[in-house]
Amino acid sequence: MLRLNQRVLESELMDQPGIDPAVHIKALQGIGRVNRISRIDRLLWKRLRTFQFDRDTPLRILDLACGGGDVLLKLADRATREKVPFVFEGADLSPTAVQYAQATAELRGLNNIRFFQHDALHHSLSRKYDVVMSSLFMHHLSNSQAVRLLERMAAAATRGILLDDLIRSPLGYILAWCGVRLLTRSRMVHFDGPISVKAAYRIAEVRALAGRAGLENIVIDCHWPQRFLLTWRAPDKENGQNSIAGEVFESGCLADAMPLPLAS
Repeated sequence: MLRLNQRVLESELMDQPGIDPAVHIKALQGIGRVNRISRIDRLLWKRLRTFQFDRDTPLRILDLACGGGDVLLKLADRATREKVPFVFEGADLSPTAVQYAQATAELRGLNNIRFFQHDALHHSLSRKYDVVMSSLFMHHLSNSQAVRLLERMAAAATRGILLDDLIRSPLGYILAWCGVRLLTRSRMVHFDGPISVKAAYRIAEVRALAGRAGLENIVIDCHWPQRFLLTWRAPDKENGQNSIAGEVFESGCLADAMPLPLAS
């Protein structure tokens, strides 16, 4: 039986340098279809609205390692339709992904979003945002890199961070293996999808990494299809406390096996 007790961090095809742009874009489109099925944009929208203290004041949002920007584009489109003053920026290491995302935004006529190239692991952000978020990036990283990512996200966010990723579980592996083959013809996604689950974290491991990054009172919600959303709010400056209780909601998650201690 597939247990996945330990993380197996393998090199994914999309992480390789020198990818043919056409092949890369096809893979980004495939991931976009997977994200539509997960409906992560709806969950992120609801959570982002909780960071909006004043409906008339723009909320500045950054998506780190945004890939083709499909999630951010859906959020920007909804903000435009509903006349919500959200301003979005997406950052990714890949120039192909950034160019593709920006071209898509321009094609859709969205003026509340822009994309730029940035190395999230080796360079700190030069400006502050209200909310910094990231989706499907953490599982690409070593434990020490994941801690660094969380630290940099928190340092750049004045109100909080949102981090969404896969959960390592047998069901998650099966869903990934079958889902990517149903939703896309990209061989790159067919290969990367299942090994992404093998490299993903379990909920207790995510909490341990967040603790190492100095994030207190995080909230973790589990959602379809075997993914989690971590929410952290910056401490209230008046009393030094986060504005949310530190609870973990694990309904719908398969976190059945005890995680092993996290190494660097």
